[in-house]
Amino acid sequence: MVKIGIIGGSGLDNPDILKDAKDEKVKTEYGDVLVKSGKINNVDVVLMARHGREHTTPPTEINFRANVKALKEAGCTHILATTAVGSLRTEIGRGDLVILDQF
Repeated sequence: MVKIGIIGGSGLDNPDILKDAKDEKVKTEYGDVLVKSGKINNVDVVLMARHGREHTTPPTEINFRANVKALKEAGCTHILATTAVGSLRTEIGRGDLVILDQF
């Protein structure tokens, strides 16, 4: 059975996204993580706000290990991470979808 974990920025906590939404605290050895679980089009989904529900966690303080471990503990089989950033490349415009391929 597929269960998708979605890590997003602020604005991900829209209650209209999920059906049967339920707030949960997932405990991991790296720290506790707040998630919201439910269904999107009959697919089990777990939403996690990377910067916290109130967008109070700055990028330098995000507990990435706890976040990924929490999704695993919640039974997620797949993880999607979204982000919004800027670019210094003029050929990349507003609204362009960019897939990173170099790390």
